[in-house]
Amino acid sequence: MCSEDTLHYTKEVALRLLKSEGQALKNLYREADEVRQHEMGDEIFIRGIVEFSNMCSNNCLYCGIRVSNKKVRRYSMSIDEIIEAAISMEQNRLSTIVLQSGELPGIRDREIGEIIRKIKKETSLAVTVSVGNRPKETYRYWRDCGMDRYFLRFETSDPELFSTLHPGCTLDERLACLDYLRDLGIQTGSGFMIGLPGETLDVLAGNILLCREIDLDMIGVGPYIPHPDTPLKDSVNAYERNPEIFFKTLAVLRLFNPEAHIPATTAFDAVFPGEGRTLALQRGANIFMPNNTPVQYRKDYILYPGKPGVDEAPEECLERAIERIKSLGRSLGKGPGHSIKTRLKEERFKV
Repeated sequence: MCSEDTLHYTKEVALRLLKSEGQALKNLYREADEVRQHEMGDEIFIRGIVEFSNMCSNNCLYCGIRVSNKKVRRYSMSIDEIIEAAISMEQNRLSTIVLQSGELPGIRDREIGEIIRKIKKETSLAVTVSVGNRPKETYRYWRDCGMDRYFLRFETSDPELFSTLHPGCTLDERLACLDYLRDLGIQTGSGFMIGLPGETLDVLAGNILLCREIDLDMIGVGPYIPHPDTPLKDSVNAYERNPEIFFKTLAVLRLFNPEAHIPATTAFDAVFPGEGRTLALQRGANIFMPNNTPVQYRKDYILYPGKPGVDEAPEECLERAIERIKSLGRSLGKGPGHSIKTRLKEERFKV
């Protein structure tokens, strides 16, 4: 039903698929899962997130750790704490650590490099970093320290909406950072929030198309959820009355990006408690990312309310993730789970 159309990968096709209802919607979900299985297999890779600092210099209108939010108790994990978390993750059979924090350009850049080096020295984990916009030379330095991947969401493909929500930053600047990462040969992830205030279905289709144009290795998306301590506290998700659009977006992303890793993000569980991420894994996703941040810091890294797993120990989060994966008849991914796109390029280069 979608195959012939999506070969064109146009905004018009994305829009039509996003409007699927009834049997067409069932077909969309079925085909997205079939493409996922054919291109990515039945393995689900588990990647543990460590939110090592909630310090941030940005003032994004929707974010719970924005610099102007004085209600946040700020923290920054020590290098030893981060390494301890990494070693524990490997002992628990995880293969990737995702180092995530607020954005403080230049403040800890050298230290982050040392953290990457130590993780690579003391574990066999793949390392993903997600700390915002940086100069190309900083990305190069982290790559040389051993960083495997970088994740930087563009959030929206609409330049005006981006500038409104991100004071002091432009969409062009964000896209330039993604270009730097690709140029340096770093596996690159990006994505967007679904349903930002002011977003239209046309913009959403543009978001999907932009992910394909950037040629991403990983795409992370999730529903926009207003935070009570931000300027957008009284806003609602643009698709509040049509939450099925969150899964439609995931499915269309899979059809448009068959070889990209797509995680079932925690925000799906926040909107659909207990089943959101499970449904995501049945509609195109192939990555699960449990929280491995030490429990004492969890409540201070709240980007949006209702975040699941805040009170659970890392081992509990992992156990629940494994239960979900097994309930779907899927297997745990082995090895680092590097980008299929990267492997294919390397094989072509060798030939």
